[in-house]
Amino acid sequence: MKKTVPLVLSVLSAFIAFAGMPLLAQAEESPVGLWKSIDDKSGKPKALIRITETAGELQGKIEKLFLEADAPEKNPKCDKCEGANKDQPIVGMTILSGLKKDGDEYTGGKILDPGNGKLYSSKLSVVENNKKLNVRGYIGAPMFGRTQTWLREQ
Repeated sequence: MKKTVPLVLSVLSAFIAFAGMPLLAQAEESPVGLWKSIDDKSGKPKALIRITETAGELQGKIEKLFLEADAPEKNPKCDKCEGANKDQPIVGMTILSGLKKDGDEYTGGKILDPGNGKLYSSKLSVVENNKKLNVRGYIGAPMFGRTQTWLREQ
């Protein structure tokens, strides 16, 4: 009897630990972190974007641009942007804002394309065990847009 109690406790402890693992895995699926965006046309990395969360709202800032070796500027300015971003350096610029958790997605946000200076509605979702991020920019309804897949860096 004395040997059975520790065995039962060990099995019960293991069961409780394993039963909680799926919940832990779901909790860890967050877009917060560093992501590499990939150019749709060339397939080459474009930028590193750091996504942070403050008061339940996501924002993303460009930390690094992957420029060609012969690029005239190492930190180009957003000459096509309007408002406060007009002629501001792209590195350090906030390009994602206002995204809030909505089920398995983050919705209700905006994304800026520094390449054309346009601001789009945005939503995103974490996929493939937190290794990829589907980022959708659109005008009007989500069906009128495009999705980029970003890769987790850390």
